[in-house]
Amino acid sequence: MTAARLPAGPPIYDSLIEKHGDVLAQVRQAAKETEREADELLDWSELRSGRD
Repeated sequence: MTAARLPAGPPIYDSLIEKHGDVLAQVRQAAKETEREADELLDWSELRSGRD
């Protein structure tokens, strides 16, 4: 079976999105925000530049 003939997703997935929202997209967004915040908090470049 080629990718063109595969269905978009199982029907249960569509009904779950309708009922609960797109949880996977929300989790991906939360992970991106957490990663961005961690990058900011763990940015020690200012401390390193003072030692040069």
